[in-house]
Amino acid sequence: MTQTFIQTFILLTLVTDPFGNVPLFVTAMRNVPKARRWKVVVRECFIAYMVLLVFMFFGRHLLAAMQLSDISLRIGGSVILFLIAMRMVFPQPGGLFGDDGDDSEPFIVPLAIPAIAGPSALATVLLFSSDTRVEVMLHVGALTAVAAVWLAVFLSAERLQRALGPRVMTAFERLMGLILTAAAVEMFLAGIRDFLRSL
Repeated sequence: MTQTFIQTFILLTLVTDPFGNVPLFVTAMRNVPKARRWKVVVRECFIAYMVLLVFMFFGRHLLAAMQLSDISLRIGGSVILFLIAMRMVFPQPGGLFGDDGDDSEPFIVPLAIPAIAGPSALATVLLFSSDTRVEVMLHVGALTAVAAVWLAVFLSAERLQRALGPRVMTAFERLMGLILTAAAVEMFLAGIRDFLRSL
């Protein structure tokens, strides 16, 4: 049980990539008054948490409505994870999700979605849909713990960037990308194994 919680916590931390999103949060908050920044961070983290929670609880129903199997979601999710991981290891201009150039206060986009609750995170929590109450509570607990990490990281984003410097932040993001690559490959192989068993 503890192992499942830890695995879920680590995977959600990797796919939401709070440390890798620090530069994006700092840039997005640049023109927001300092007194209001913490409120914006809390709001965006809460929105992302609720979106992921909804997908976690209603994921099975969504799959059934779209006539998608767990296997296709697992394989498709692994491909998305792999692409995100590649962009973490080999950074692209504009970062993981690009820069929309909007100087107004961010609302939902791009911080809550797709920076935190991006395609890879949504695909991951859909896989956590479960019929047993114990597993549901474990996954919700892990998501809540990850949300606490988001708050801690993003509320101190400017201090983190100043203290660690851009090189350390880039190295940390690439390390997380490498770990996420391995997780994506493992998810892909698990999907292939399930597919072969279903033949």
